[in-house]
Amino acid sequence: MNRAVFLDRDGVINRKAPEGGYITRWEDFHVLPGVFESIAILNQAGFCVIVATNQRCVAKSLVSAAEVAKLHEKMTDFLAQHGARVDAVYCCPHELTPVCRCRKPAPGMLLDAARDHNIDLNVSWMVGDSDIDVLTGKNARCKTALLTAADVQASESSADIIAHSLLDAIQKMVGRISKPSVMTRG
Repeated sequence: MNRAVFLDRDGVINRKAPEGGYITRWEDFHVLPGVFESIAILNQAGFCVIVATNQRCVAKSLVSAAEVAKLHEKMTDFLAQHGARVDAVYCCPHELTPVCRCRKPAPGMLLDAARDHNIDLNVSWMVGDSDIDVLTGKNARCKTALLTAADVQASESSADIIAHSLLDAIQKMVGRISKPSVMTRG
């Protein structure tokens, strides 16, 4: 079985839109510092890197599902050009109600990815910038990392790791990732 790191998109991979806004065009998609390096580290460590993102902007008719898919294709191509491979993107396009199985904090996107990519969720991680992302990871039985602004303390979070950037989270995770033991003949 594979292990994965699930990444939220906005606020983890790219800069978030202003409050109440959405990233609906490639021109507004700005990769955050350290993202290329972080994903490359995960690639080298043998993790599947999967983006799991709520994109309510589709339900609000601000952008079509096809346009969001095209944005994600550009994102994965751009990241790959910088040595950072994303294995898959799962997107929930639904409104808050009625409740669906894929909108975070429901674990549907992670469960689908686990089925599609033969992932052991118990040795996988969910990294996000909100309590909803942390709850999604917990609901899927993953370990979790919460990204917060440098001036914000998140001591009440149930996340396994609290970090100020994706690179910070990945560096903290490396110490917690169990490596297979090596048997030597003596």
